[in-house]
Amino acid sequence: MTNFLARVLANIARPSSTHPIHTIVFLALIASTGYLSILNISVPHSAELLAPSHLYRSASPDAEWKPVDDPTKFPTAAHYAFVKLRFNDADVPLPTINNSVASPAEPTERGVLVPYAELKSWTESVRELSPAAMVTNDDGFSRAVDSAPSGWVWHMSNTRRGFAWLEWFKFSYSRFMQQLKSAETFDVAIMGLAYAAMYLTFLALFLSMRKLGSNVWLAATVIMSSSFAFLFALVTTSYMGVPINMVLLSEGLPFLVVTIGFEAQINLTKAALKSTNKPHIGDVVHAVEEVGPKILLDYAIEMLVFVAGASSGVGGLRQFCFLSVWILVYDAIMLFTFYVAILSIKVEFNRIKRHVSIRKALEEDGVSYRVAESVAESVDESEGQNVGETVLFGKTFKDSSISRFKTFMVIGFVLLNLFNLSTAPFRDQPSAISVDPYKVRPWLASLPAMFPLESFVVTVLPPMDYYFMPKSTVFENTVLSIFEFWSRTIGDPVLSKWVAVVLAVSVGLNMYLFKASQASGHAPQVEIVEKIIEVPQPHVLNHSGSSSTTTTSSSSSYEQDSDDGLVEFTIKPKQRSLPVEEAVAMVKAGRTKELMDEDVISLTKSGKIPLYALEKQLGDCTRAVHIRRAVISRSMDDGTLEKSNLPYLHYDFSRVLGACCENVIGYMPIPVGIAGPLIIDGKQYYIPMATTEGCLVASTMRGCKAMNAGGGVVTVLTQDGMTRGPCVAFPSLARAGAAKLWLDSEEGQRVMKKAFDSTSRFARLSSLKTAIAGTMLFIRFRTTTGDAMGMNMISKGVEHALNVMVETAGFPDMEVIAVSGNYCTDKKPAAINWIEGRGKSVVAEAMIPGDVVRSVLKSDVDALVELNVSKNLVGSAMAGSVGGFNAHAANVVTAIYLATGQDPAQNVESSNCITLMKNVDGNLQISVSMPSIEVGTIGGGTVLEPQSSMLDLLGVRGPHPTNPGDNARQLAKIVAAGVLAGELSLCSALAAGHLVQSHMIHNRSQPSTRATTPAAPSVAQVTRLKQGAQICISP
Repeated sequence: MTNFLARVLANIARPSSTHPIHTIVFLALIASTGYLSILNISVPHSAELLAPSHLYRSASPDAEWKPVDDPTKFPTAAHYAFVKLRFNDADVPLPTINNSVASPAEPTERGVLVPYAELKSWTESVRELSPAAMVTNDDGFSRAVDSAPSGWVWHMSNTRRGFAWLEWFKFSYSRFMQQLKSAETFDVAIMGLAYAAMYLTFLALFLSMRKLGSNVWLAATVIMSSSFAFLFALVTTSYMGVPINMVLLSEGLPFLVVTIGFEAQINLTKAALKSTNKPHIGDVVHAVEEVGPKILLDYAIEMLVFVAGASSGVGGLRQFCFLSVWILVYDAIMLFTFYVAILSIKVEFNRIKRHVSIRKALEEDGVSYRVAESVAESVDESEGQNVGETVLFGKTFKDSSISRFKTFMVIGFVLLNLFNLSTAPFRDQPSAISVDPYKVRPWLASLPAMFPLESFVVTVLPPMDYYFMPKSTVFENTVLSIFEFWSRTIGDPVLSKWVAVVLAVSVGLNMYLFKASQASGHAPQVEIVEKIIEVPQPHVLNHSGSSSTTTTSSSSSYEQDSDDGLVEFTIKPKQRSLPVEEAVAMVKAGRTKELMDEDVISLTKSGKIPLYALEKQLGDCTRAVHIRRAVISRSMDDGTLEKSNLPYLHYDFSRVLGACCENVIGYMPIPVGIAGPLIIDGKQYYIPMATTEGCLVASTMRGCKAMNAGGGVVTVLTQDGMTRGPCVAFPSLARAGAAKLWLDSEEGQRVMKKAFDSTSRFARLSSLKTAIAGTMLFIRFRTTTGDAMGMNMISKGVEHALNVMVETAGFPDMEVIAVSGNYCTDKKPAAINWIEGRGKSVVAEAMIPGDVVRSVLKSDVDALVELNVSKNLVGSAMAGSVGGFNAHAANVVTAIYLATGQDPAQNVESSNCITLMKNVDGNLQISVSMPSIEVGTIGGGTVLEPQSSMLDLLGVRGPHPTNPGDNARQLAKIVAAGVLAGELSLCSALAAGHLVQSHMIHNRSQPSTRATTPAAPSVAQVTRLKQGAQICISP
């Protein structure tokens, strides 16, 4: 059933995912129509909300005003309309209004009595009033005495189009405070808590989406989607004849928002963005298949709860629950259509953004644009946060906590309704019929005195509110009038069809631009098509030894490999070469690629084409390698390179060009083995190792097995900072000392950091360390470089910072001797790297149970501890080692570096390591401290596909999508953990050999003495000794 629902939901979501702009435009138009329907159906006008009441008074002197339902029953009575006018500013002179009555209590209110037949024309005349100074006569009526200042007018609230927002908020606030004073304290407290919970729900939505990589717009579209669902549900319930009480809706809305929440949208977003594959809009459909059935089940459960409420028979609760069911129905529909379209656009934007970010990071690290663009295309996306968690105010809540909170809100909503029902009989009840709903009787007291012999029917209309506004709002009214005119024009039967056509064209254009933005993330693949000349030739053998027939072109013969799309060169039949002059002319004309291979070889040997420029001249890296091999081979005496076993086919040399190597003649395959799995900080890793040393991988594998038995490896990264140490010189020691003091000061650090940081989006200067030698000053820049190893970007930043120091810091006499003055120190043994650290400083530790040491490592805890002290500590100290207090850290470091595209030469400082062992309650505690691991997951050799695939195996390929530098730091931890496994296994092998020898000596039949010489061991004993001392021991 779950699989069936997943397929159905995927089929529903797929059109929205593949046509997101069409979906969004279509649903937005429908929502707009729903909004207009709300205005016409669901939300009555103010005159309907506040229906007029009618009062009747006979001509008798002692008669009183009485409410009546139908004023037409009194045809002889004079029919008047009474309107209360309310003005929002007491400090401004009220306008001049004929027949206006002053308020008995409120100075900002006026009452107007108008013959009912003249009501319509009078209403039109008072839409906008000018202020005036007024006096009140003894009869209670106001009369104008002079004009008020011009420039400002009174606007009627229900006719005014434009208005000043500040005044509107002021008036709304005053009305709200009036309502608040008339409400009960208990109700205010409950509703305050409910609205606070609703706003917290909105805030949690924005925070969750921010964690998923969207600051505002994903959360905003979620709210928009839910608002559309609310509009559709309100229209549906109105058409079905179920009236919705707006007061009840305003009270129940917070409970509805908190109960439904936004977990469905958040979970779908997590599933769509968590994929580690290359981002694609199809990921959204897969996310719907993955989490859609569970989301639909949650919707169904919530609907059942509200259906039960709608069946309760309680009037207000029944209406609210009925509306809530429809809201859930439309919210689910909008989720799998509208929001899926939004997510598809978000995924595509993420892909483009990540593509550009990777390309720029590679370019900053010195990689050419072409190679950077090629690498950016293949780097996978790694996104997301664990599904099943929500982050609020930095704290992680499980889904179970959210469910409990929603349950409490539902229970609270039910209890609140029960409380209101149970306490209703004891509350002050208003009269069944409002005799004077607008409190106008005091206003009408003077009317009988003015007309003593008449009977009256007064229709009391809803109050009219006025705002005192500048005349500049007339401009707003004019603008809105223009919009109204265009709205009427669009309604024309002919023009409306043209509008539909224009809209369709606009949507098509947007789709074209959207697809263009998709294509912008990919480097255009330029395919060079040459004229193919078929010539008879014999069958040749391809790389697999099978017979095949190849096609010969004017430039070279090749066959297309169906697996990787790379070309394989074959020996072609002898063809006529061009004259040298003609061939040179073609080279100068940029037509080198049209020459035959023999012609290119001849021109290269003669120096007409530089050996290093073959790739640029030919536009084909593999052909360039083929020709270069031939040129070099024919320039040598033995000529073996051209037909040597060094491979060059089936390799993407375009990534090598301008990034990794020059004058390429092939590639060197190195066997790659896997050690592991190894549990590092609770997560399982398989560690790739490229090596030609037998038993290294097997030995490391055994160390992994032993450490996993003890719970795995725990790592701590203590420092992250690559260094570059330029050397600068000054004319005198005094100037060198002044420069040192300035660099060590807060001002110097601030100026240099600002200059350095301005050169890169990723490199950030952390600290400066200076050392002086005569008139020379050495400055050690320590910087973070994101996920790149970063030497190129650091060098660029150092150059700029030194230029700023010369030009603006007051040191024009400073001379830059070298950007790298060996104070870094790079690729050389140095105590400063061992003491201060360089790159990533990592400590890795494991606890191996004693029985595992004996059963897996074939050794003893005390023997291992003793061997480590004697060999790794004392022995290395006796040798004067710097950072070499280990068994063979360089072995594992180099193997991992080769496999993952790191710089092998940096093995020198990266192998700085001290191995420590201790007996803890019969168990072995082992740790390695490596202060200078220099790694990166972008740039350098990581641009090559084989190496980057190994980074992908470790889950650290490319830059980290949200926290730059996390991937490189994780790779450093993996390197340290691998070294720990290698140290443990090798030391165990050595200790086992020592243990065997010790038993042989101390367990002889005759005790040894000073005078006797130990007897020669037997053949069996020698065999045991050799086996125990083997470095490569099977796990």
